[in-house]
Amino acid sequence: MPRLTIVLLKTLGAIASVKRSCKGNHKRRLLTCAKKDRISNLPQHLIGSILERLPVQDAVRTSILSKNWRYRWTTMTVLVLDEQFSKKIAKNEAFGRNGFVRIINHVLILHNGPISKFSLHIPEIYLDSFQEVDQTMLLISRKSVKELVLTNSNSYYELPSYVSSCSELRKLELDNCIFKPLLKFEVFSNLEYLSLKNIDFGANSCGALITLPQLRMLWLVTCKNVYNFNIKASKLHALLVFTCPDAMLLRLLDTPCLYMVCLCFVEPFKDFVRVEKMNLARLLSNLPKIKELLMDGHFMKFLSADEIPKWLPCAVNSLSHLRLKNFQLSDLDQLHGALCLLRNSPNLEVLWMRWQMEPQVMHYDVGPASNHLEYPDCLDQTLNRLRTVEIISFEGSRPAVLFIKVLLAHSPFLEKLTIRPSGTSDLHERLNIAMDVMRFPRASPKAELIFLNPKP
Repeated sequence: MPRLTIVLLKTLGAIASVKRSCKGNHKRRLLTCAKKDRISNLPQHLIGSILERLPVQDAVRTSILSKNWRYRWTTMTVLVLDEQFSKKIAKNEAFGRNGFVRIINHVLILHNGPISKFSLHIPEIYLDSFQEVDQTMLLISRKSVKELVLTNSNSYYELPSYVSSCSELRKLELDNCIFKPLLKFEVFSNLEYLSLKNIDFGANSCGALITLPQLRMLWLVTCKNVYNFNIKASKLHALLVFTCPDAMLLRLLDTPCLYMVCLCFVEPFKDFVRVEKMNLARLLSNLPKIKELLMDGHFMKFLSADEIPKWLPCAVNSLSHLRLKNFQLSDLDQLHGALCLLRNSPNLEVLWMRWQMEPQVMHYDVGPASNHLEYPDCLDQTLNRLRTVEIISFEGSRPAVLFIKVLLAHSPFLEKLTIRPSGTSDLHERLNIAMDVMRFPRASPKAELIFLNPKP
């Protein structure tokens, strides 16, 4: 139990003890008892803040302290029924198969007033059905909830239509659910943060128009049937797409504020039928204001179904921070993609790269990539704004070393190059890498080379 919880419970327990001892008509004694009961005399919003910092079960237990505390917990504006709470309740066989959800619904029925934040974790338990969960969603839809987090560890849960009644939502996080049919997102006119993980939108959702005027952050993680969505979010700042290949075909309409995009597959993606072609040129043409881009090597491989051009139709003038994760420069497709991004980003200031040699990652012949990097015009562009380069898990392959050589030769204003070798390299290998890099000519006389020890 957290230390804060223990202290508060002891304090509240002491209050109950004092109240029980304060009996009689002696005025001085009553005044002494009143002075000792300082928490009960706090303003209601402070007491509510104290209760919201306790686990829900402990907050409910305060109702036994005195008549004054009996209904205090029912006005809490934050209810967090997290994984720790749900597993503890679900393991108690006395509550029956669906007893866990019934307890939550009983709490909500007794609750009085609005709930600003409601977080529910459904553990991996056998449910007769999701009807009890539907009742939970119905009760929550009547509480003017502004932040809703639903994490489901069971089979897909089909969201009921009355979730659309939560029109005051500012933040919505859903995991392992079905939007079928697609809920009317237009009712979430106040939504600012939307995180969707393991969501199936159904095949009939193709081409849907989603208007979210206040949305600032959108996360799509391993979602299905997201293709051809038309998302209109004029205030969208950040977009994360994680292992959602068909989400690459969604259309972002009127997103002038979008400046940070993260695109990752984590592992090679197979057996994906493209409804429409998606390549690097088309992707970047839809991101005219992007400032920060994170992309992994698997996603770059996905974009290389069409040949990656040397020059894009339009330069990515707004891009200042580029992060390339899990790239294998021995793969010509990934190498061409990385060089294309560098070549077409004239205002790039920060480059971060991570090479991670994993057992399941395919290894390529280093010869073609090395030969390409040894061409004098392989980059064919001066990186006049590049100031900082950081390379993590550097494995010391010939293409990787030559790539650093190219960066040093084309970055006249480079200030710092940091290299952290992979954990599999020994001291002798790290020394050889450092000596090779130190001998490379540098276009910037101020370039500082920093070699870090690998992380344990």
